Amino acid sequence: MSFTPTLAPMSRGILTTATAKVKPGTTAADLRQAWADAYDDEPFVHLLPEGQWPATKSVQGSNHAAMQLALDEHTGRVIVTCVIDNLTKGTAGGAVQSMNIALGLPETAGLNLQGVAP
Repeated sequence: MSFTPTLAPMSRGILTTATAKVKPGTTAADLRQAWADAYDDEPFVHLLPEGQWPATKSVQGSNHAAMQLALDEHTGRVIVTCVIDNLTKGTAGGAVQSMNIALGLPETAGLNLQGVAP
């Protein structure tokens, strides 16, 4: 697996690109289904529709993570791009979410923020 955080002149947010080898014969549809199976029930993790790429502005001020993936068939690697607000999801929101789980509260308690971008 390779992990490449992107440094940009912005006050909040992290954009990262991660890649990993896939088994020969894996299709883009297989990958999307695997990600959907893993994250469809997660309230703060969103696999974007095909062709829509994540932007830090879309998660600013929220506890959400937005991601997209693609298959590079030539190299046999999946490429995943993900964005979070490093202040909300990265620190305070992550702490509240973990506390909620530890105390048996709804995971989303106190975190139902839509963010500040339309």
